[in-house]
Amino acid sequence: MINTTFCKIELQSPLVLASGILGTSVDIMNRVAENGAGAVTTKSIGPIERQGHNNPSVIEIENGLYNAVGLPTPGYLNMGDELKRWKEIKVPLIASVYGSSIRDYVHIVEYLQKYKPSIIELNISCPNKDDGMMFGASPRLTSQLVRAVKAVSSIPIMPKLTPNCDNIGRIAKECEKSGADAICAINTVQKTIIHPELKVPLLAYGKGGISGPIIREIALEKVKEIREAVKIPILGLGGITTGEDAIEMLKAGATLVGIGSGVYSRGIDIFKKVNEEIKQIMKKEGYKTLGEIK
Repeated sequence: MINTTFCKIELQSPLVLASGILGTSVDIMNRVAENGAGAVTTKSIGPIERQGHNNPSVIEIENGLYNAVGLPTPGYLNMGDELKRWKEIKVPLIASVYGSSIRDYVHIVEYLQKYKPSIIELNISCPNKDDGMMFGASPRLTSQLVRAVKAVSSIPIMPKLTPNCDNIGRIAKECEKSGADAICAINTVQKTIIHPELKVPLLAYGKGGISGPIIREIALEKVKEIREAVKIPILGLGGITTGEDAIEMLKAGATLVGIGSGVYSRGIDIFKKVNEEIKQIMKKEGYKTLGEIK
C-alpha cells in the first residue's frame, strides 16, 4: 500500500531518514531501517577531517531544533572500514556528501562509486558552514557542480537545496537541466537567535539552522515551487512528524518524505508510527496507492 519507486529504486515505505540524524554508522542506520524507514541517509561526508563547531551547537527551541553542528566528518579517505559495511544496510542507502569546491565533490563522488550507495545526495545547502550555501544559492555554480559530478557518477545524483535563496524553483530547474536525477528539499532555515537576557547568540557559531515543525509550512511551499519547475522526483523534508504531515508533503509534490528532527520528538520508531498513520489516512480517504495521493 505504501511501497513506491524513486529513481527506479524500489522502497517499501516513502519515509527516509534525513541526513545528519542517526546516519553515523551502519548499525544505527540498520536500527532505523528495522523501525520502518524505507531508505536512510548518511551524515554528510566531507573531503578532509573536520571537528565541527564548539558547543553549544544544538538547542531545543519552541516547536523545533536550532543547530550549528558544523558538518563534522572524518574525511572520506578515513572511512574505509565503515564504507565497506554499507552493503550490510537493509534498505536503499543515500550517501550525503559536501565540499568547498567542485573538485571536492567530484573526488568524493568518484571515490564512493565502488561502495555502491543507491543515491548520492549533494549537500549544497548547509547554513552553518561558511561556504555551505555557496553552490545552492547560485544557479550557475549549481549547474557547474551537477554537470561535473554527473560526469563521474553512474549512481543517481540528488542535490539538496536551501530555502535560504531567492528562487528555489530556478535552482531546481538548473539541477534538472544539468542532469540531476532527483531533488532533495529543504535543508534547515538559517537564523541568528539572540539570548533575550545575555544579548549574545544562543549557539557558539553565532548563527545556525532551524528544523522541526516550525519550518513545515516553509518546506511545503518550497516543495510546491520545485514541483512546478521540474519533472524529476523530489524527496521532501522539513518538519515532518506525523502521517498527516507526510500526506501533506506528498500532496505538495514530493515522492519521498524525509524525517529528521522528528526522531527527537517521537523516537527512533517514528517511521513505524508515521507509516501506520499514513495507511490509516489512506484507508479513510480511499487511496489505494501513494501515487493517487499526488
